[in-house]
Amino acid sequence: MLFSEVLGLPHIKNHLTTTADKSRIPHAQLFVGPAGSGTLPMAIAYAQYILCNNSGGENNSGNQACNTKLGNLSHPDLHFAFPVATNDKIKKHPVSNMFLEDWRNFIKKNPYGSLFDWYQNIGIENKQGQMGVDEAQEIVKSLSLKSYEGGFKVMIIWMADKMNTACANKLLKLIEEPPNKTLFILISEEEENIIQTIRSRCQVLHFPPLNGNIIAEGLMQREQCDESKALTIAHRANGNFTSALHILRNNEGDEQFEEWFITWVRSAFRAKGNKSAINDLISWSETIAATGRETQKKFLLFCMDFFRQALLQNYKANDLVFMEPQTKGFTLDKFSPFVHGNNILSITQELQDAIYHIERNGNAKIILTDLSIKLTRLLHQKAS
Repeated sequence: MLFSEVLGLPHIKNHLTTTADKSRIPHAQLFVGPAGSGTLPMAIAYAQYILCNNSGGENNSGNQACNTKLGNLSHPDLHFAFPVATNDKIKKHPVSNMFLEDWRNFIKKNPYGSLFDWYQNIGIENKQGQMGVDEAQEIVKSLSLKSYEGGFKVMIIWMADKMNTACANKLLKLIEEPPNKTLFILISEEEENIIQTIRSRCQVLHFPPLNGNIIAEGLMQREQCDESKALTIAHRANGNFTSALHILRNNEGDEQFEEWFITWVRSAFRAKGNKSAINDLISWSETIAATGRETQKKFLLFCMDFFRQALLQNYKANDLVFMEPQTKGFTLDKFSPFVHGNNILSITQELQDAIYHIERNGNAKIILTDLSIKLTRLLHQKAS
């Protein structure tokens, strides 16, 4: 992958290529950035720069056979680990190597793909992927072998926060003292969910959300999108190129999420002293609970974004408001007065708690019903 194929981030590209040119490559690095910021494509381009002895800031000057292999993600010294779970084909002890063909196709199709996109791609959107001790054993085994081409070996661990404790502890010694010419690149959107002993052994590089003009330019060049539409989508995407692609292709799922959210808040407003509206909230909870846990988590994150956008609208920070509800009869202007400084922290905390319990396999119907009742009370809370 060429660095020019990675959107924006010139300062990060320059940092990575400069350190490589000067042979000052930290053996363990952690790329932290929000969804759609380009951490994975940057890691792949960086790995190619090192493995193929490229120079001059781009992946077209070194070993051409090596660059071709990296273009196909088939270089024997480039290894990947990523969250997986059992599916229709893999019935037990799933590890990344069992999904490599799906992984390569996934990256070639969209290197900016999200974790949820990946789960959908391998048919586990109703489960929670992770990297367990079996994955750690595969990583140790892969890196214990000599380099095929006599240079570096690179291990990219995508969504490293999905390593469970057993996996992280087994890799701890290897990350601290890896074999000679071995590079770990860990990628995460949730840095705090990686155990401290791993984080402390990595050089951390933070990726910012992408600039709206960069996203618009990417849409125009890659998707032949006209300029005005690209700028509108880039504003709605809020720094996330993956989200921009989903909006463009009308498959983001936000239409369904918006419908669920508006059904919920309308029922919540009616629920005060109205028994039938309470039944509506219970039915709503049953509907969401019938979906997979990853869908539930993604929906609750969408709810958090919706509430934040309403708060910004309420306090007239219009330049930061990108959400445009499509549901007839519902506008952010009418909803925003009910989201204010007196309830936003409590609302956010309740949503975060619900995500926490869903991640730990709590009963989704009970969690969501409890959330509905609590948020009904919070929405009726007066601004101070």
